[in-house]
Parts: sequence; structure tokens; C-alpha cells
Amino acid sequence: MDLNLTVLCGRLATDPEIRVFESGARYVRYLITTRVDYPRKRTDVIPVTLWDPPDEIVEEPGGKGERVWACGAVQRRYWESPEGRRSRIEVVAEQVKVRDLDELEPASAE
Repeated sequence: MDLNLTVLCGRLATDPEIRVFESGARYVRYLITTRVDYPRKRTDVIPVTLWDPPDEIVEEPGGKGERVWACGAVQRRYWESPEGRRSRIEVVAEQVKVRDLDELEPASAE
């Protein structure tokens, strides 16, 4: 069995980009910064795309520096440019939450 599942928690590197196409389809593109210390100190900026986001995300997509959680799958996109064939690896999100950990509801003790 194959599995392509990615969960990211980091901060927004920039304000999200919201785009609406003539067809009515829309997306929100995030650049999420993640930092790790082990096995060596490293910072990555990962592009995350959420297609057809709910209205509440479009109305309040978050802003630079805010904590964000994203869950989705890694995908490689290809396109033609004047320089030739190009590609990009990104996360295509199924769900995105922009909020800090202390804003998450605690699990019930029942």
C-alpha cells in the first residue's frame, strides 16, 4: 500500500495569495516556514496550495508570521516556460488551520 500524507505546522512566511479563475475555481497559496534543530539546524519554506477553500478561509486567510497547520499530499507540478520544462514540488492541502496551539480546544477528559 502506498501513502502520500503530509502534516505541516509552521509559520506563514508571507501573506497568503488568493486567486480566483474565470471558471469560478479559486485557491489559496501559502508559504509555510518550518524549522528543525535535529539532525542539523535547518529552515524550509514549503509551498502549500488549498483548492476551493471554504469562504471563512478566503475571508480570513491569515497573515505573515501566524502559526498554520496544513494536512495534504506532496505533488510535483510540471509546466512549460520560455526557459523550458519546469517543475515544482508542493503540498496540495485538504485542510488548513491558521491559529496558535493555545487556540485549539483541549481534548475532553470524559
